[in-house]
Amino acid sequence: MANLQDKLQELKEIAANPRKQLEQYLSKGKQVIGTFPYYTPEVLADAAGIVPMGMWGAQTGISQARKYLVAFACPIMQSCMELGLRGTYRGVKAVMIPSMCDTLRCVTQDFKLGVKDIACIPFTYPQNRKIPEAATYLKAEFTQVKERIEEIYQVSIEEEAVEKSIGIYNEHNAQMRRFARLANAHLDVVTPIVRHEVFKSAWFMTKAEHLETMKEINDGLEALPAHVFAGKKVILTGITAEPEGLLQILEDQNLAVAGDDLAQEMRQYRTDIPEGDDSIGRLAGQWMNRIDPMAHDDEIRRLELLENLMKENDAQALIVCLMKFCDPEEYEFVAYNQYLKGLGYPVLSIDIDQQPAAYDQARTRIQTLAEML
Repeated sequence: MANLQDKLQELKEIAANPRKQLEQYLSKGKQVIGTFPYYTPEVLADAAGIVPMGMWGAQTGISQARKYLVAFACPIMQSCMELGLRGTYRGVKAVMIPSMCDTLRCVTQDFKLGVKDIACIPFTYPQNRKIPEAATYLKAEFTQVKERIEEIYQVSIEEEAVEKSIGIYNEHNAQMRRFARLANAHLDVVTPIVRHEVFKSAWFMTKAEHLETMKEINDGLEALPAHVFAGKKVILTGITAEPEGLLQILEDQNLAVAGDDLAQEMRQYRTDIPEGDDSIGRLAGQWMNRIDPMAHDDEIRRLELLENLMKENDAQALIVCLMKFCDPEEYEFVAYNQYLKGLGYPVLSIDIDQQPAAYDQARTRIQTLAEML
């Protein structure tokens, strides 16, 4: 148990101090690349020994970014622009930015113009994923990302190295899925905040390092007797469930996070990189298989996904962490809100922002939900 707690504390500190983690990598002579939310081909950087680090903004006031983005732009992108303009990302040579929505498309150019000391590597995911040309197009996009990484970092990304990194990433996916299962049997140890810290820390470590830590955590959890949780269980969906103050409200109301479909958390690990004839083709294939509001489907498969999460984890309600001004998330909310309520599940939507604010209204609404369950 002591080792388990030590490992959880280690990940807690990394999740809370990404700048410190970045400095440690730089001090060891490592090169670092920034990865904007979300689904960047970071395997390509990892294969070259470059450390991919997630850029998910921060709880911060916005001033300089107002020159580049409108007030109703995604809060994460506003924060990322603000941090870039302030120099918070110093030491990072380049950032990969997928243009999956209107705000991300703008940010690919805004970041390039405003943050001149960090190279920008934009790329586009195809939305019509049914036609063969989609995979061909995405392979071409990933190839130009690879070439830009090689040019900026003066490295050579070899096929064998990419295949090795793919193996590590898929194994890491499996361990994160294992953690999600085990966490639900040990909700006394894996509180909402602890669960979030474990997932968030993965964005600031190499996947090989995080993988080894997750093996130890999972083995430690598996050795514990199952815990019978006396409170109620909820599922979270959305982009991210930050700040931690929001998760603290769940803990205060004796609500446990039994599973999630959060972009920052389990949504990353649900879909493995498939088998294939070449590594870049395999990376493209992963996008074709994802279930995500950022990836177009003729049918909204997320309805069934959320229903299964509710049933499999014996959850009593869904809490939607709805990022302000996120059109893709808002579009699908209408469908699954009606669908799950029709099945008898309560659905609560909470607005998520990255500018410092009190969550008094959220506390009242979550408290009301807890009393209803």
